[in-house]
Amino acid sequence: MSNNNTNSNRINVPEARAAMEQFKFEVANEIGVPLKKGYNGDLTSAQNGYVGGYMVKNVWPERASHFSPTDFFS
Repeated sequence: MSNNNTNSNRINVPEARAAMEQFKFEVANEIGVPLKKGYNGDLTSAQNGYVGGYMVKNVWPERASHFSPTDFFS
């Protein structure tokens, strides 16, 4: 196994970076997380997790409807 430090969360289409940033701020605003440009170290990991989870839920709604938390935790 290779030990390299590549970021698995990189955006594969560089042109999509601005759209993803805008989407992140729209989601944060919608769920009430006070996300701002620049440093956001004052937010809790739960707040950041809500933003990321909500983004995934909205990007792949058809997949999210097929799974429930009990599918992974029994």
